Amino acid sequence: MHPMADIIIIGGGLAGSEAAWQAAKAGLKVDLYEMRPQKSTGAHSTSFLGELVCSNSLGSALVDRASGLLKEELRLLGSLLLSVAEECALPAGGALAVDREMFAQTITEKIESHPNIRVIREEYPTIPSRPAIIASGPLTSPTLSKAIQELTGTEHLFFFDAIAPIVRAETINMEKAFRASRYQRGVIEEGDYINCPFTREEYEQFIEALLNSERIPLREFEEEIKHGVRAGAHEYFEGCLPIEVLAARGKEALAFGPMRPIGLRDPHTGKRPYAVVQLRQDNLAGTLYNLVGFQTNLTFPEQRRVFRMIPGLENAEFVRYGQMHRNTFIASPALLLPTLQFRKRSDLFFAGQITGVEGYMGNIATGLLAGINAARLLKGETPVSLPETTMLGALCHYVTHASLKDFQPMKANFGILPALPDPAPGKSQRALQYVERALNNLRKWAEKNYIPLEDRENK
Repeated sequence: MHPMADIIIIGGGLAGSEAAWQAAKAGLKVDLYEMRPQKSTGAHSTSFLGELVCSNSLGSALVDRASGLLKEELRLLGSLLLSVAEECALPAGGALAVDREMFAQTITEKIESHPNIRVIREEYPTIPSRPAIIASGPLTSPTLSKAIQELTGTEHLFFFDAIAPIVRAETINMEKAFRASRYQRGVIEEGDYINCPFTREEYEQFIEALLNSERIPLREFEEEIKHGVRAGAHEYFEGCLPIEVLAARGKEALAFGPMRPIGLRDPHTGKRPYAVVQLRQDNLAGTLYNLVGFQTNLTFPEQRRVFRMIPGLENAEFVRYGQMHRNTFIASPALLLPTLQFRKRSDLFFAGQITGVEGYMGNIATGLLAGINAARLLKGETPVSLPETTMLGALCHYVTHASLKDFQPMKANFGILPALPDPAPGKSQRALQYVERALNNLRKWAEKNYIPLEDRENK
């Protein structure tokens, strides 16, 4: 037990864990507060730090994709969680997917064994009066939420989030389903995904059942947001839309959305399916698979009934059903600087999904920056913001400069980067231009600010 810490970090998720590691690596004594397992969030299932609640995919690993660029930036900046993810990687085509239990367990072991970090398993219900990083995530406890609300003087912004179900691989009927990756792009020769193909008739029957299925009533603590959210015009954040809500937009919405069959051919028929549900490996042993894009709020019996209408899942055994939960983020454009410091208090930082970044890598990235900047501040150095031409710099600029009127969470994408002065004609060529500019500017920025980069091999 070390004496009073230099900094308090609230939340042991992706952002909090990365922030703790970066601060500790810079020499700070860190108290990392995580309320699980003493107090549950209602969505997490373990006490591990860095537990992935929704998908087990951290997005594209290809450097010419926005998520891939962000990974490369984090790789250079020495992200702990990215290195752990690469150690726990599963076959997922061009994406970085992980064995979620191994990923979280490894993070926990590394954080708990660091001599500068003390993990305290209890809720921190107030705003610390000394240097702190709040990385409490989208499931911030009601007590801390109230404290943040009192601090900011503004209402929180809420949106619903949803997670997809997981099934046992051995209960998938491979006489109907088949292994393949879109356009045969994958790590495993026979295909990284299990695909459940639909005929048009099967698809229409499935949509009809989905639209008429029973949904889970909102929990009491979500009553305040059941009539909508102050995050754009929609009741649900577009990036994590429940499958039944998307289906209600039109009977072909799923066939042109998460169930689109492009790049796939059913070896049983030799034809492209009318629609397809893809299942992605969820653990290293390959015994569990999650339904890609199938976040849902159907009741558990309805999930079992309706999702067993998917060809190949007639006898599927569900080890986790989908569910919805509250997701919370602050009005960052009015409250935060691009350094992730609270505008009215320089020694208070926010990081992760509560800032309005979306996606696992965005959470990790803001945790990394908050940890670096907290250490710089406490060592008498000036906190830094990254160039807007980098993906991390662009994300932080967006969440701290967007219009409050329609502020919604943002994930890594090339659209938030400044325009290229002389863009190439092709989309892929332009993407490479963005990447080259970002990495060149990151290196120049790091040299100017005396920040060492780690040129680890891109795995």
